[in-house]
Amino acid sequence: MTTTDIHTTVAENGGHGQRRRDQAVTPVGNLTLPIPHPSFPWLAQSKARTLAALAGQLRNATVPPLEIVPLGEWLRQPGQTLAALKARNWPLMAVRSSAAQEDAADGSMAGAFLTRLHVRPQELADACAEVVWSMTEHPGSHEFFVQPMVEDVVMAGVAFTCDPNGGGPYHVVNYSEGHRTDAVTGGDGDGLRTCYIHHAAHTMPARLEGVAALLRELGELFPDSPLDVEFAVRRDGSVVLLQVRPLVLRVPQPNPDEHAAWVERIAAKVAGGQTRHPFLFGQRTVYGVMPDWNPAEIIGVRPRPLALSLYKDLVTDAIWAYQRDNYGYRNLRSFPLLQNFQGVPFIDVRVSFNSFLPKDLPDELAERLTDHYLTTLVEHPAWHDKVEFDIVFSCYSFDLPERLERLRAAGFAQAEIDTLADCLRRLTHRIIHHGQGLWRQDRAKLDVLAERRRTILDSDLDAPHKIYWLLEDCKRYGTLPFAGLARAGFIAVQLLRSLVDVGIFTEAERNQFMRSLETVSGEMGRDFRRLSKAAFLERYGHLRPGTYDITSPRYDAAPDLYFDWSSQNDHPPEPAEPFCLSLEQFRRIERLMAQHGLDDSLLGLFDFLKAAIEGREYAKFVFTANLSDALELFAQWGAEQDFDREALSFADIGTVARLVGGADDARDLLARSIASGRERYARTGSIVLPPLVTTPDEVWSFHLPTTAPNFITQKRVSAPIALTDAGREALRDRIVLIPAADPGYDWLFTCGIAGFITQYGGINSHMAIRAQELGLPAVIGCGEAHYQTWSRAHRLQIDCVGRQVTVLM
Repeated sequence: MTTTDIHTTVAENGGHGQRRRDQAVTPVGNLTLPIPHPSFPWLAQSKARTLAALAGQLRNATVPPLEIVPLGEWLRQPGQTLAALKARNWPLMAVRSSAAQEDAADGSMAGAFLTRLHVRPQELADACAEVVWSMTEHPGSHEFFVQPMVEDVVMAGVAFTCDPNGGGPYHVVNYSEGHRTDAVTGGDGDGLRTCYIHHAAHTMPARLEGVAALLRELGELFPDSPLDVEFAVRRDGSVVLLQVRPLVLRVPQPNPDEHAAWVERIAAKVAGGQTRHPFLFGQRTVYGVMPDWNPAEIIGVRPRPLALSLYKDLVTDAIWAYQRDNYGYRNLRSFPLLQNFQGVPFIDVRVSFNSFLPKDLPDELAERLTDHYLTTLVEHPAWHDKVEFDIVFSCYSFDLPERLERLRAAGFAQAEIDTLADCLRRLTHRIIHHGQGLWRQDRAKLDVLAERRRTILDSDLDAPHKIYWLLEDCKRYGTLPFAGLARAGFIAVQLLRSLVDVGIFTEAERNQFMRSLETVSGEMGRDFRRLSKAAFLERYGHLRPGTYDITSPRYDAAPDLYFDWSSQNDHPPEPAEPFCLSLEQFRRIERLMAQHGLDDSLLGLFDFLKAAIEGREYAKFVFTANLSDALELFAQWGAEQDFDREALSFADIGTVARLVGGADDARDLLARSIASGRERYARTGSIVLPPLVTTPDEVWSFHLPTTAPNFITQKRVSAPIALTDAGREALRDRIVLIPAADPGYDWLFTCGIAGFITQYGGINSHMAIRAQELGLPAVIGCGEAHYQTWSRAHRLQIDCVGRQVTVLM
């Protein structure tokens, strides 16, 4: 019996176009695989056979030689098969499964079977036996195959021919640099990169051009099947194809030409921001999801239309600018802060940076500062979520002179630096002053809001009018003072941090001060243990995890979802910790205030620090009562029009104002708003953009920041958390946190888990693929900081569409 009677041999030539497309490849057993054109209907027959048929057929990649071994042949005559494999004289080998259930059209079973890499000839028997054993528990006609290890690898990874979560026409390339070919699929490293390349992109990273060419070629060969492709790149730039299989999608794919048109509109918007505006400082702008008012954190990257329209109406269209103008910053009224990129909210950073300029700052200096801020952000994109700490100078603090040295290094004159410091000192003094501080006026408005809220709810107005006035009051007496108190709270935090930086407080003392505060969240924890269930919900029942999300139940609507009432009496309520200054600290801070020209008393300063931080949280607690009641009324009124909460989440809140100001047919107007919102939101789900967009080209092709988690599926789940060592029964209906997206955790899928989060891993790791196929919400590669925070929580919400993880308890 010859070697080819036992297994298929794919010739060493495996190169670029050395066999015509109408020629057959080497026989597999007694089967000869033809190569039809332009489609390959045998794609899902077998992992090994697909590779065998592609060997020598590709222009943009090679397939390493492979020996395919039917499982039956191995079991009948392992010695003869082993001898034939060793006769290839490959010094290092890969032994890969090719199970009957693997890489099927309805599921890949990624990671379910073993692969052994870097196998030496003397280890081959054991490696083959282990791979065979991993398949024997599953019925079917299995195979495995052996290849030489690819040498001289400098980059390897996994790529999809479309976005697996939204279905958009993107090449999604998850890769790592180095000699390893399994770093991505194993998900056990933190050096993975993810690049999105739109099918219509004109530019892309040079290092990925070969991979993109392979993906385009495979897309032409398999036009009706999204693909999951494993690849390696050699030092000479040549691409090696290691695997290709169907990609299981759970979402519809948009028309590629229509999608390209949507993206082109975003690119045109970004291009328009590269020019001057007559009423703004700065040569250009950039756009980010976090630099100001943090839409990614508050409403998510892909909010439902109702949540987006509410956030724009209550905060980012006008209120944000009114507040900053009131507090002594540049007047940016009439400038919307938030830009809607096909449903994805982005902050116009030039507008934001202009709004942090003191209004008495000379124009020439304001221009130079704005351009400096923007340039710094472009050079340090990872700072996009902390611009006020690392880029912008928006208030005075005790360490400001030291921090302003950054401007001297950037070429600013000392006179310019002194002018900025003086302007910030005056602005900050007006805000924090013990007697006339602007924050005090804002705190008083919150009491007006609470009183008027009850008046509106008790009135005889119909539902649309009640909703309208609850939201109007929310802006005037709620989000406007909240914005002011949030600004004061930020200044208080900066001042506290600066006391640490100048050596008066230790970090532990700063933390002790924070624990001494009487915040709403601290009070809620104590009230949970000392109040009855009814009394607790009477006070806190209006809260909901997604403040702007009508589909997120309020506490009083689903109390058992959020709280374990049996644990109320487990621990007595803990009072807030006291905080005291030492006499030496008292004197040093007084001297510091005089030195920096802050004309206020030390007691007044600490009164401000305490009241501002507490007031920010209290203001949110109060204004969200109006918003929450408005959402509940909207849900009740919508139900009368035969629309449930899910449908209403696609409506635009502007519908209510139109009804109040006109005589439209309510149901018809609402139906049209919902239909339009559904259409827009379907488009939003297929759009993928980087968190910071600096040029039009980045709309088409970009790398995700290495710290940005990958969200799998478009689902949302709320559940308690568990770690993998909790035991199988303890994992059911829980969000499980695991350290890496390793296929060794595949057993979790048998435990009835609600979702999972990994510290490391990429969008193309085995666990990501399995989660996508099973429709299981997951967060892959959240990074160390997020992982530590979320693992300490009791209950989380994962919103994959909004790309948010929210701590519920």
